[in-house]
Order: sequence, then structure tokens, then C-alpha cells
Amino acid sequence: MSLIGGIRPPIAVLSVLLLALAGITALTLGRVGQDAVPKAVKQSQQHFAEDGAIALRASIDESVTDLTRTAGLFSAGDPVPADAVLDKIGSVYQKWMGTAVVEIRSGKLLAARGENVPLAAIDRSTLKDDDGLQPRMVRLENGETRLLAFAVLSWKGRPQQLLVASTSLRFPGISLGNFRSIAVVGQDGNILSTDGIPEPEQVLTDLQRKEVKQSNKQLKAFAKVAAKKSRQHPLMSKEPGSGGYKGVSGHLIGDSFLSERSVAGYATLAAPEPGEQTVATRLGLSVVAMQPVAEDEERVDSSAFGLIAAGALLLIGGVTVFLLLRTVQRPLIRLFLESRRLTRGDLNRPVTVPKSGEAARIGAALERLRRQLLGEPAAAGETPARRRTFGSRTLIAVCGVLLLVWSAPLLLLINRAGDDVQVPQQLVNDQRERTDTLTDRVRRALNEGHADLTSVASLIGARTEPDQMGKVLESTLNQHSRYRSLYVLDKDGKVLSKAGQDPRSPSGKEPSDEAIRVLDDGGKEPVIIGTAELPGGGAAVVGEFRIDFLNSLLKRPGLGAVRVVDKDRKVIGGNTGYFEFEGLPGGRLNALVEGTSQKVGLSPRPSGVLYRDGGDIQIAAAAPFVGGGAAKSLGWTVVSWQPASQLPIPAYTLQNRTVLAGMLGVTAAAACLGWLHIVVVRPLRKLADQAEALADGDRKTVLYPVHHDEVGAVTRSLELIRQQLPTGAQRKRDGVSAPLAGRN
Repeated sequence: MSLIGGIRPPIAVLSVLLLALAGITALTLGRVGQDAVPKAVKQSQQHFAEDGAIALRASIDESVTDLTRTAGLFSAGDPVPADAVLDKIGSVYQKWMGTAVVEIRSGKLLAARGENVPLAAIDRSTLKDDDGLQPRMVRLENGETRLLAFAVLSWKGRPQQLLVASTSLRFPGISLGNFRSIAVVGQDGNILSTDGIPEPEQVLTDLQRKEVKQSNKQLKAFAKVAAKKSRQHPLMSKEPGSGGYKGVSGHLIGDSFLSERSVAGYATLAAPEPGEQTVATRLGLSVVAMQPVAEDEERVDSSAFGLIAAGALLLIGGVTVFLLLRTVQRPLIRLFLESRRLTRGDLNRPVTVPKSGEAARIGAALERLRRQLLGEPAAAGETPARRRTFGSRTLIAVCGVLLLVWSAPLLLLINRAGDDVQVPQQLVNDQRERTDTLTDRVRRALNEGHADLTSVASLIGARTEPDQMGKVLESTLNQHSRYRSLYVLDKDGKVLSKAGQDPRSPSGKEPSDEAIRVLDDGGKEPVIIGTAELPGGGAAVVGEFRIDFLNSLLKRPGLGAVRVVDKDRKVIGGNTGYFEFEGLPGGRLNALVEGTSQKVGLSPRPSGVLYRDGGDIQIAAAAPFVGGGAAKSLGWTVVSWQPASQLPIPAYTLQNRTVLAGMLGVTAAAACLGWLHIVVVRPLRKLADQAEALADGDRKTVLYPVHHDEVGAVTRSLELIRQQLPTGAQRKRDGVSAPLAGRN
């Protein structure tokens, strides 16, 4: 018999699939909502740590790049005093806690600004090595950690000087919200910096001191575990096909304290593209974000439902398989045995005829053929009216209906999540805080871009030759991916030098006095232009930002759809497809942005909202630009929204798993019953017609077996019987037919 054909394989596979589905139903539907903290909340903390890691990595890389590029620009010009270098750096960038210039050969301190830079920790003899200028971390006597970045100032005929800048490992612009703490962790699991946990002397009561002590203890425990988990490969730390963050990330569950469970997310500093390394990623740092979450006392308990559904499937599946065995498989195998008995010449016993279906028709035909082999004429065995009973096709349909009785309610009716689904408030808070963090990241990126333009403008000067301008612009464009083009305009709007793509700003117009502005030139994307005036002469350095750079900042897992809108609530950028200067989808988002832009105290504040509209539940948040810098005047707002049904909330998880169980049931029934219909039922119906035609006297039609299975075996037996039956001419000549006695 064929391995994939015949009556047995489809029924056996159906039995195995139904048993497996019953086990999956009992396990998966019974485990939903058993955790004290929903999976959505745990994943949200993981995404929060990823946001912190992205912000820290970008800040470190940007700081090192700016320091190196600025030193290169100074070295390309005439020698300047060390104090002038530090003053110029301090006026353009306000990111370093301390700066210093040291003569490399003698170690003499030439100038210093800000806090004291730990120069004693620098080994000048190793600066000439390949990684001698790589940033390094230094721990101060007070326990704090500083990151030192280096660049070389070199002029012909003068000793080389080392430009050193120190910065703390604190997060730029991270919105922590209430009770959240965040830490930078080294490779050894030690905490290098923390934010969000107050010092013991800053709290008033004993209970608050206990909370601070417990928080510090739990954060240290999380840091050790996160450092250990961060050593694995990023591909091994995620489920196959999950995608998302490029580095290692995850979530952790801690101890319970005062009815609150500590939940943490961790993430390593990862490069924007997989497989690459940056200055920050080589430091081996990780980020841990911890949040106390109230445990859910009203958990979704579906253990009983899972067991009941699995039991019902076993019962219905058992009835279905029993029907298939009793009314299809057993009669067909009996026909196979009876047909072979006739071909061997055993004609004494009557054929055992099944009770119904095609098997009954074939059995009746075999009995008539047995009599014809014994010498009876074909007409003698013909019955006046053949029985028309329910066939195998009807039985397959009945079995399909039985399985649909179990699958259809799960697929369409049971465990539907209505409009009363409980969405944890922590998710709304996290949406708001993450959106605020993203807003600050966009604002800082634009401010950094304008600071680069200011730095270039201060070093070029109005008297610089165009070819020298071009070299500086080309070097800046290669070091920063945020610009699509850089060029210098004179006071009449003429382009003196450019790098990158052709300018899209209006030609012939004098440089704008706006630091950053947005133009709509009728193209496919907005034009974001930054302008920095050159010292004297009215000329300016102009940089056009790539819209892809802005959109890349908005790609954050777990935030849903993200849009940057201007003062008129027109879309400037987004993490998914959008049209230039289109409006936000829906009046609720417009109202949210308008309400968020209102000042509360000294400045606007971010807001998060949970919308309920029937069964459609949506989490939305908006955060306006708040803070200094050139980008503040834009008045932009970042808004994000996502349906709650896409989050692993217990009610939606139970609904999705219930639907999946129903789909698996329908799939198993359709696959196995369809297989049975194609391989067995259709050939069996055709064979029944052929057997009856043969019994009625059709001796000319040759019977060919289609498959090497039970139906094919019965077909071969009928063909052998046809060959032994005498034709009408032989009957007239011989008068009687010879039986098959003695033939095999």
C-alpha cells in the first residue's frame, strides 16, 4: 500500500492532530493571565531600556565625533591658543562636563574648562597605538564614572596637543516618569551611574528609606543578571523571527515589596546596523530600567476553560474517528478481502455486503459477479431497484460538521475581548514617557545638527577660499549622516561652495535668519533647512537634513505609529508611510496634540490617553518640543498611537489563542477530510459505478487502478474478474461459462 494513499493514513493523521490540538488547547488556554504582571508591561520595560540604550549610544558617538571633527577643523587652519580652542568648543557645544588641552610630549596642562579632568589616568605613551585615542571610562575618587574622549591638535612646527573631554554616563533627555529608575551597567555587572532613585538623606520617613534600600538592592541584582545575559549573541537572545532591537535586550522579574513587583528591562548598546560597531558599542555597556508595578489581583483564570475545550475536542474527535473507522475504513478493507477471495477462485461463500454507501454498492456488485462466475447470466443477478443510501461523501460532510461544532465557536464567538478590557495604566504611562523621550531625541538631533553648522561656520570664515570651504563641507557631510547637502550662501543667495546633493532651498534669496525652518517645495517630502551665519559678511552655512534621518529616529518597537507634526498639526515625518503635510488620522489625535501644546505651569507637558470606542481601544500619547536649542522654535510635537489589541494583554492573548485553536481545528479537519475525499471517496464513488456496470454486463471497459491502495486493489480484482467473465459471443458458443476454480 502507498504511504500517503489509502484509507488509513488520513484517519491516523487526523487522530494525531486532534490529540495534539487537545493538548495545545489545554496548555495554552489554561496558562493565559496566570502571571502577576502582564507580558505587555514586561515588554514595555524592555522597550524603555532599549530607548535608553539608543539615546546613550547616540550621545556618546555624537560627542566623540564632534570632538574629533572639531579638532580636525582647528588643525586644518592656523594655530590658535589652547584657551581659544576650549572657548570655541564651549560656546558651540554644551555637552562636556570638563575639557582640557595637554601637550603630549611634556604632559603640560595648557588650558582647562569645567570640572577637573582626571589627566593622571591617561597614559600618554599609549596614544600612538591603534586604539590609543579610543574613549575610556575612569572611576573618580567619589565613586562616579567619567567617559574620557580624545582628539589630537596638530600644527606644523608645534608640539602635538591632546584635546580631552570628560562626560558623565547619564542619559540625555530620558523621561523617567514616576518611580522609575535607570542605570548604566558595565561588563562586570557594576552600576556606573543611576538616575531615579533618591539618596537616603533625601527622603523623610523610615518607610521611604526602606523603599530606597530595597530599590538599590533590587537594581544591583538586576544589573548582575543583565550583564550576564548581555554576553550572549543578539540572535540567540531573541525568538526566531522576532526582529526588533539590534542588540541584546529582555525583561526581568524581581522581588515583591509592599504589594508591588519590580520589573526591569535591559538592553546593550547596539549599532544602528547589525554587525557594525561604534565607539559606544565597544565600551560593553548595558542599560537597565526598573519600575515597580502593582500586582494584578484579578487575574484571568482560564484553566477550567482550557480543560473543558480539550475534553470536548477529545469527545467530538473520538466520535468522528469512530465514524470514519466504522463506516469507511472497515467496509473498504472488507471489500478488499472479499474481492481477493473471488480472484483466488473461492466462490462458494456469498460476498459479505456492507450496509450502506458506495461499499454496499460495490459489495452487491461483487456478489452478482460471483454468481456470474458460477454460471448465472448477468441479468439474473440484477436487482429491480438499487439502494441509494448515504454515501461516503455525506459521511465526510457529517464529520466536518462535527469538527466545526467545536472549531467555529472558538473561531468566532468564545472569549471575545469587548470594550471592557482592562488595560494596565502602566502601559499608558510608558507610552507617554517613551513618546516624551523620543521627542527629546528628535529635538536634540536637530540641535546637534545646527551646532555642527555653527561650528563649521565659525571655522570657515567669510574670507575662506571656495575650494577650502568644499573640503570642510565634504568632511562634515561624510562624518554625519543627517545631511543630504551642505553649502555656503553669500549675502545675495549665491552658492559659493557645496557638498552632497543639489540645494532645494529657493535660489537667489539671502540666507534666512531662522536657525531651522521647514519648506514645502512641492516635492515628495518636506525640506528641513538649518542655517548658521559666518562671522562677518552676511554669508551663511546651510545644511539640508535628510528626512530619512528624521524618520529613522522615530522607529521604536512597541510604540505603534509615530508622527512628527508642526504647529498646524501637519505631518513632517513618521515611522510608517505618510503623505507630506497631511493631517493626523482622526479628530481625537488632533485634540490630543492641541491639548498637549497648552502650557501647564512654565511649559507644555506630555500626555497619554486611553481611548475606548466600542471594541476599539487605543493608547495614544503626545509630547511637544520642550527645552532650549535651535529646534525649540519649530513648535513640533511627536504623537504616537497603537491599538491595545496588538499588545500582549491577557484578555487579547486569550482571544488570540482561542481563535488560533479554532483555526487549527478547521485546518486539521479540512486537510485530513479533504485528503480522505480526494484519495478515497472520489475513487470509491467511481469504482462503485464501474463495478455495477461490470455486473450489468459491460465486459469491454478496462478497469485501471489509480492509486496503490485499498481502492486500487479492489479495482485490480474487478479487472481480473472481468477478464474471466465470458462475453456474450462466448456464451452463445459455449452455452455456459467456466468458473474461476483453480485460478490465482
